[in-house]
Amino acid sequence: MAQPDLYKVLGVDKKTSAADIKKAYRKLARENHPDQNPGDEAAEERFKQVSAAYDILGDPEKRKQYDSGGMFSGGGPGGGPGGVPFDPSTFGDIFSSFFGGDEPRGRAGRPRPARGRDLETEVRLSFDQSLAGIQVPVTLSIPGACSSCHGTGAAAGTSPKVCSSCQGRGIDSQGQGLFSISQPCSRCQGSGTIIEDPCRSCGGSGQVEKTKKLKVNIPAGVKEGSRVRIAGRGEPGSNGGPDGDLYVITRVAPSSIFRRKGDNVEVEVPLTIPEQLLGAEVEVPTLDGRKTLRVPPGTRSGSVQRLRGEGPPRLGAGKKDSRGDIHYRFVVDVPDKLTDEQSELVEKLSETMTASNPRAKLFSGGSAS
Repeated sequence: MAQPDLYKVLGVDKKTSAADIKKAYRKLARENHPDQNPGDEAAEERFKQVSAAYDILGDPEKRKQYDSGGMFSGGGPGGGPGGVPFDPSTFGDIFSSFFGGDEPRGRAGRPRPARGRDLETEVRLSFDQSLAGIQVPVTLSIPGACSSCHGTGAAAGTSPKVCSSCQGRGIDSQGQGLFSISQPCSRCQGSGTIIEDPCRSCGGSGQVEKTKKLKVNIPAGVKEGSRVRIAGRGEPGSNGGPDGDLYVITRVAPSSIFRRKGDNVEVEVPLTIPEQLLGAEVEVPTLDGRKTLRVPPGTRSGSVQRLRGEGPPRLGAGKKDSRGDIHYRFVVDVPDKLTDEQSELVEKLSETMTASNPRAKLFSGGSAS
């Protein structure tokens, strides 16, 4: 089984000094740390690899063994140091403690600090609330320390005992010549302790589901499906790790007047036939009140007039272009029924416009079948 070149993992070569190896490790660990890349599994895996590589190359003795083809590499005469035959399966077991497994572990086999999981919840807002921003209450169900055992997992009056198999180290080590295979202790599952009398409230886990109430600030300008990140309000981290984040999904009720279109809103403005033909000044609603627009004579149904910078607030925008636009779409309002007087006037208008046939162009390219 091919194993990674630890020098390449850290982006250095074999001649690099210990100080420069440490600098390279710190740079890569900072760039790929889970706190800097929430939800990025590739960065988390890269962080594990960088940490594992430095665990060996940052230790002078381990680095010396690795360079000489010792227990950490599998090079050297005969596949191992001193001509000892190299067993690929053993090599895989050694590296699995650094590059595999669901939970990263430290040098002593104890679980390393792990970041808590991110959580999601939904809030429902009116259209006006989504534009102005609002503080809303949120109720979450998250794991917390059991109040009966104070998170130890042991029944009241007792405490976890040091595992007699691994002496509290959390790992079992087996020697095979120059090789040493380490794996989580089978008795304590790597925790280093044994709970002989589990807490009845939490079943020995040390955690129970708890209800947590928060007040979340929803910024102005959110729309349907916006994700608002609240840092550090997710599930608690384990072994001293940071808490996860909370993502609040906004569900916005539609407006009877404004229709959201990205960063803008659209309003349908009805025009009478005389207003469309002759032009007019019409009053229209804005998000903050009302304004008057000039409709040019002969405005076509469906044409749009834009009011710049008076639309919804843009999330994360600076002062410039901090708001979207309002699009006013003009549509001709045709009455369902005319009075006798209106019918007479429309007939007179029709007589004056018979010279122009608007459908003539439909047949200009050929005869109808």
